Amino acid sequence: MIAAPNAILAVNAGSSSLKFALYPHHGIEIASARLSGIIEGLEPGGAPTIKMSGPDGSFSEPIEVAGEAMFEQALVALEKVLERHTGGVNITAIAHRIVHGGARLSESVLLDGDMLAYLATLSRLAPLHQPHNLAGVQAFRRIFPELPQVGCFDTAFHATLPVNEQMFALPMKLREDGIRRYGFHGLSYRYVTDCLLERSQRAAAKTIIAHLGNGASACAVAGGKSVATTMGFSALDGLMMGTRSGALDPGVLLHLLRKGWNVQQLERTLYKESGLRGVSGISADMRTLHASDDPHAALAIDIFIHRLVRECGSLTAALGGLDVIAFTGGIGEHDVDVRQRVCEALSYLGMRVDEQANRAATGDSIATIHTSDSSIEIWVVPTDEGRVAAQDAARLIS
Repeated sequence: MIAAPNAILAVNAGSSSLKFALYPHHGIEIASARLSGIIEGLEPGGAPTIKMSGPDGSFSEPIEVAGEAMFEQALVALEKVLERHTGGVNITAIAHRIVHGGARLSESVLLDGDMLAYLATLSRLAPLHQPHNLAGVQAFRRIFPELPQVGCFDTAFHATLPVNEQMFALPMKLREDGIRRYGFHGLSYRYVTDCLLERSQRAAAKTIIAHLGNGASACAVAGGKSVATTMGFSALDGLMMGTRSGALDPGVLLHLLRKGWNVQQLERTLYKESGLRGVSGISADMRTLHASDDPHAALAIDIFIHRLVRECGSLTAALGGLDVIAFTGGIGEHDVDVRQRVCEALSYLGMRVDEQANRAATGDSIATIHTSDSSIEIWVVPTDEGRVAAQDAARLIS
């Protein structure tokens, strides 16, 4: 009898959804995802639905749940769906994307009770993400108790940040309480960095990666290591995002507190009601804004691009120059107009974008979009955070 092929299930648990992808592997060698999808509607009172793309095409179907433990029931349904649509694979580990590893964790780890207890202490640093990530881990541990669970951290890639990039100009006792710059989107940055290093000699020098999606940030990478990034203590900092404000004068928060706002109001406004949605008053989706003739939609796009260009200037200064820029994430991979305008605004650096190549780069594969006389290479790299997590899991269980 031929043994079923091995595969690692990479997952990202949120408050009401679970993203997943299944990566075949032979030892520590990881293949491209065999299938991927999302379970939505996991909030209380929701109607769970699984959407998946795989060898049998794309489909969507409801998940039958009853009573409590909705997440666990969804995982049992996911196991059955995977069996039905993969022809049988042997899942060897679950790789969890976890937003925060704190100052202690600079690489992925096997998750046991002690490690989960430590990670729970970091929930105060990422209250809107960490608790849901960890709840996902606990649910998987209950449903698949025999499988190794691996934690892969968005902060880990930024463990190389120099001290002057990590620190705020605040009393040292606050740093001792964990208040410092951590950086996020690390799994994406690591994937894109590895892709660039395989394909470009110049990527080993001074590179900016712009991860642009509903959450957006940019990172300066030198010698394959993070040296500066726009997100700091939280995933609110830096660039304007879909519904998040990005960098903000702390005096604004003091002003609102004096007006009687509470923490819940501030949190909702900064995380859910700002960014593209807040400025446009229409949507957090860049595609919707491009299609609108409302001047507020155009203003939101203009501010998004301005903030990115401004931060690219800051990151270039931190690097002492620039050799490569790469776009990734939903907007970075697919939005031709944003890439064109950003590159044109950075033309003072010697950056020249090839308009035809830019239009042809649709995010389906890695592409270059610079002209032959550009002093800076411009890349579009579809990210795959799940593959990074799966690679780490394969290494740890080996």
